[in-house]
Amino acid sequence: MHGLTRDALETAARLVYQVMPATAQYPWPLLAQRLGCTVWVKHENHTPTGAFKVRGGITFMHWLKQTHPTVRGIVTATRGNHGQSLAMAATASGLRALIVVPRGNSVEKNNAMRGFGGEVIEHGQDFDEAREEAARQAEQQGLYLVPPYHDELVKGVASYALELFGAAPPLHTVYVPIGCGSGVCGVIAVRDALGLNTEVVGVVSSQADAAKRSFDSGALCETASANTFADGLAVRRPIPAAFAVYAAGAARIVAVSEEQIAEAMRVYYSDTHNLVEGAGAAALAALLQEREAMAGKTVGVILSGGNVDRAVYAQVIG
Repeated sequence: MHGLTRDALETAARLVYQVMPATAQYPWPLLAQRLGCTVWVKHENHTPTGAFKVRGGITFMHWLKQTHPTVRGIVTATRGNHGQSLAMAATASGLRALIVVPRGNSVEKNNAMRGFGGEVIEHGQDFDEAREEAARQAEQQGLYLVPPYHDELVKGVASYALELFGAAPPLHTVYVPIGCGSGVCGVIAVRDALGLNTEVVGVVSSQADAAKRSFDSGALCETASANTFADGLAVRRPIPAAFAVYAAGAARIVAVSEEQIAEAMRVYYSDTHNLVEGAGAAALAALLQEREAMAGKTVGVILSGGNVDRAVYAQVIG
């Protein structure tokens, strides 16, 4: 992530605010009672697409139009939130948006991507197979292949961290979910640009823990599968450029189980009345797991999105 100075980050944030307002961050009192620490929740479930990714779509599309003015359309792979972000940003820029999702992907996320103007095709067993198909489609159709991780995406995503660090008192630790890594890298970039000493803790699903294995061993590791209902975390292998950033900048990576994620979704509902998807609840699940170490501290958790299918949520909340 070259050149992510405070100026560069603030410039990117201004681009974001041409499309959407800043989201809220609140220190919820019932979470504080439950956990024995002050918990600031960053509400990325309140963006125009219901997830943090929209910020990166805005800045990426701005960069793409400037650097590749002849591009007619983009293609990308997603489990949903990245795809919604790019469908919205591409359509607003007058570009075609082709989105590849794995078979059996969230029906409601697919519908939302179409609602924002995207063409959705299903291919492959999981996100990593969908990525391979997106690359083929780019080649065949002359579309710009948008990767799941890119400096221009990180710049936009980082705006949520600027907001959080600017509004909250000094935070001892911030917990951030890790899928492809733009979220955690955005938090690290802002922490470093502002000269803060907050610990950044990445969170993965125990069913998709390649980022943790890679972090702990110091070398890129891949898992055979990524079968988690938290689709934003369902990645089998880390993106090398993202891994380089969080390997250097994160304090640790915590794995949480499917049941811990589901419990965090229930806690969010009962303590804050917010609807949260699996990946969005992962940071709180990790804090619940580490609550003894965090007792008495002021902590941030990134609620990265709320796009969960009704049937899945009904099962979890019931």
